[in-house]
Amino acid sequence: MAANNREGLQPGTLLDCYKVKKMIGSGGFSLIYLAEDEDTRDEVAIKEYLPKRLGKRLGQESVSVIHADKKDSFHRGRRLFYQEAKVLATLDHPNIVNVRNCFLAHNTAYLVMDYEPGKNLGRYIKKRKGKLSTRFLLTVFPPLLDALELIHAEQHLHLDIKPSNIHLRPGGNPLLLDFGAVFHQSDAGQKKAQVVTPGFSPPEQYLAAGNVGPWTDIYAIGASMRACIEGKPPPPAVERDAKDTLKPAVEVFSNSYPRYLLEAIDWAMALDAAQRPRTAGQLRDVLINGDQESSQPTSRLLGTGLGQ
Repeated sequence: MAANNREGLQPGTLLDCYKVKKMIGSGGFSLIYLAEDEDTRDEVAIKEYLPKRLGKRLGQESVSVIHADKKDSFHRGRRLFYQEAKVLATLDHPNIVNVRNCFLAHNTAYLVMDYEPGKNLGRYIKKRKGKLSTRFLLTVFPPLLDALELIHAEQHLHLDIKPSNIHLRPGGNPLLLDFGAVFHQSDAGQKKAQVVTPGFSPPEQYLAAGNVGPWTDIYAIGASMRACIEGKPPPPAVERDAKDTLKPAVEVFSNSYPRYLLEAIDWAMALDAAQRPRTAGQLRDVLINGDQESSQPTSRLLGTGLGQ
């Protein structure tokens, strides 16, 4: 927990019909609690909008702007928080977090989601120091790409895919979290705040007028896969863009992983967006059918124009 202005709600606090049990997570813009629905007795996860640089806790529950000149930014962020809830409510997929409710209280906003036991991929990578198995990668990433295919079909981009935003349920069944940076493609050309995570965001995401698209999320998936193997984030894309010293996965890890899997990672992480898979489904199918399609490696797929 950060300084006192970010104190979590106390166990037993009532939020609408939900009773807080404990705080289970925090991020730059929110705190997350395990709670119980008093009507159904279901366990839920509640995300509270409390941005580290804009808001503070007043007393036990209420939230306030940290300083008067931050008021507009605080309220703009709260609108985006509601936008996240609105988007999630339209996305029905087993690998996308399910939203139950969203409401205002204590001068801030709360997002209520299904509680899913499990572990965070980012922490799991650190604990294991990478070296996660081929079986693990093929259990986690095809379902995520399937979820991305739906997100993109609805004209949304996630724009913040990284291991810390991937939840692993028992058995490795993944859940894509945190849609706070979600962007509707009809808004292309409008000025927008860029969320950038070094190592996982591709070059175009660093530019205010960058041509973001499904290929932007695909780069982040490839980088997340490589992090599972290497145990650390890849170099920031802007550094790679200036001078790319990152050796292709197919060269570095060929003794430990099948070639088609490594080629898929390198394909997804191409610096030139035009050289990446154009759809999440395209990359998913390569991962699923890789053994059968080993006679058509990614390098050949690029040659056929599928990467254009």
